[in-house]
Amino acid sequence: MSYATPPGWYPDVNVPGTERWWDGTAWTGYTRPTAVPPPVGLRPRSAPHGTGDVTPGGGGRAGRIAALTVAGLAVAAAAVTGFLVLGQDGGGTQPRSASSSSAPTPTSTDSASAATPSPAQGPDSDPALLVDQLNGVTLPVPDGWEKPENTLDDASTMRTVGSYTCPGDSGSFCYHGTVTVRTVSGTDLTDMKALAEEDIGTAADRAYGKDTVGDLIHGGIRSQKELASKSVTVAGRTGYLVRRQVTTGKGPGGYVQSLVFPSAVGSETPVIVRFAFDAGRDELPLPLMDTITRGIRPIGDATGGGVGSTVAP
Repeated sequence: MSYATPPGWYPDVNVPGTERWWDGTAWTGYTRPTAVPPPVGLRPRSAPHGTGDVTPGGGGRAGRIAALTVAGLAVAAAAVTGFLVLGQDGGGTQPRSASSSSAPTPTSTDSASAATPSPAQGPDSDPALLVDQLNGVTLPVPDGWEKPENTLDDASTMRTVGSYTCPGDSGSFCYHGTVTVRTVSGTDLTDMKALAEEDIGTAADRAYGKDTVGDLIHGGIRSQKELASKSVTVAGRTGYLVRRQVTTGKGPGGYVQSLVFPSAVGSETPVIVRFAFDAGRDELPLPLMDTITRGIRPIGDATGGGVGSTVAP
């Protein structure tokens, strides 16, 4: 019988002498100095912080990680366990899932055990928070929204509950509201304004232009109107947002926003948060974009962070 890797402290190979808390489904922002030697044998390898989001045997960014399960027979009536060796890749973040592989819970001293956060205390376990471990931020999940386990574009995603057939394409499914978090890639731009202005067209096309295989959805985009373009403070960092209204060939059209700000971790690589709200939805007023922006926080920061500027349509 095989089991998911249990919560516990595991070595962080990106920071020697440090252990990171695995909450049973994903790596969290909790770290501590290495307190005791890890158990003998193979052990899980932490995802290098700031370079990729990896879960044991589960989905990662862009590429897929290789997993290896090794079974061993423990002593003193211990169950058969395995140790999962993690790989790492780059790309976008995907909501976490763990494979059916086994791993040991690291031994610890009484003082170390007292410092161990329970899984319920970790940010990933909170249904009201979308956690992006790679970029070190959390976003508030509005009422009536969900955090899907899998997404087509391999990004940290939250969306309104329930899909519908996209106007103009019976083969695709759409959601009335979607917010995704991804790391900027494929560009030499570093200025937050320039990045937001460059990304807004892609954000509009992905939401209301074409699906992942190039088929038109919503009857294609007929026109775009800029509603806002300004600096904004996000998670204590200066960023920039661009917001547009999109008119489509079929359906009500909608609103898109590209919000760019420096990551809360590592080398502060720029992060893009894309918003897409269908027009004419009472549950999706434009101020909700501002509410989500104001609620973005660094992982582990429940009260600090920056305040996003309110942007009127």
